[in-house]
Amino acid sequence: VLLPQLVVSVPAASNCCSSCCPPECTCEWTDWIDVSYPDGSDRNSGDYETFENILKNDPSWVCAKVENISCRAEKFPDIALEDLGQKVECSVDRGLICNNSDQRPGGMIQMPVCLNYEISVCCVPNLPDCFPVPNPSTTTAPPLSTTLSLPTSTTAPTPTPS
Repeated sequence: VLLPQLVVSVPAASNCCSSCCPPECTCEWTDWIDVSYPDGSDRNSGDYETFENILKNDPSWVCAKVENISCRAEKFPDIALEDLGQKVECSVDRGLICNNSDQRPGGMIQMPVCLNYEISVCCVPNLPDCFPVPNPSTTTAPPLSTTLSLPTSTTAPTPTPS
């Protein structure tokens, strides 16, 4: 026996989108940052322009949220990282990481150690309007569902004798 059902879903509210956030919350690019220099004589060294190292070097540095990152070699600023032939991580999560032990001679740069790199990051300002605190009605709860079952009769009426 099939019972008709009506399912109603209400989507959860979302956080602020990039097109509706206040203009003062648009990320701003930093100057080029270079706080680490690779030691060419140490295979366990490298160039580490990480957010952790930037904060160690400059405790007043504030970047509430890194929205974008640009990485380049100090001596070859106009050459894309991919074209340098070095294994380098450039990410908004960690910054730049280049390990000497990952480098092999070859490609455009014939060096078995990391070049010196620098980064620029696009930071969202640390303002309350840029990071709204969700109120209880806008949390990321699963959609609400209501199921309505309509009863149906499965027995035929019994005829009454006349």
